[in-house]
Amino acid sequence: MTLLEKKALPERIADVMRSRIIAGSLAPDSSIRQDLLAAELGVSKIPVREALARLEQDGLIISQTNRGFFVAPLSAEDAYDVFALRLKIEPDAVAYGCERAGTADHLFARRALDALNAAISGHTGDIGACNRAFHLSLIRPGQRRVTLQIVERLHLLAERYIFKHLESSSRNARAEAEHEGLLESWIARDTKAAAAKTAAHIEVTLADLTEQFNAG
Repeated sequence: MTLLEKKALPERIADVMRSRIIAGSLAPDSSIRQDLLAAELGVSKIPVREALARLEQDGLIISQTNRGFFVAPLSAEDAYDVFALRLKIEPDAVAYGCERAGTADHLFARRALDALNAAISGHTGDIGACNRAFHLSLIRPGQRRVTLQIVERLHLLAERYIFKHLESSSRNARAEAEHEGLLESWIARDTKAAAAKTAAHIEVTLADLTEQFNAG
């Protein structure tokens, strides 16, 4: 039995819907019909409803009384909110994890970055998830549970914006270079550089997104 098969049915449905929303195959503001989704996946409405409730908690969908569920819109305001919060928390969390990381943590982070680079090159729907996995791998060694949960929540909210940010292929090489430089400083236990590079990476991503929204 695979890891995916071990997941509860609502979680598997949520994974499918999350991938579709992040990749844009379900457009912002589009309606999600529970009956059609249940029929497509060959399941009852109960696990579908549970999956949609989870996605609503993740900020990917919204519910409207007597109207049902809709894909949450993308907005410059929400992007600023999410990335500004990341900027307040993440650099210090990465520096703290950097001090406490061991060889196994370094190898894990390297594998996470390799997976992210592959996703960016293929522009696959799991770019957001791979980006989240890499950034969290830099924080997890600090063993600050609440900090990790908050940052993970912010990354879940950021995933669609990350996918949007990398719509321009010209940004792929820069993103890979920024991540590589960050990882090198983190492995070298250079806490100041790791924090500074984390902050710079978040700032430039937000600047790009702001430009995209203003142009659109």
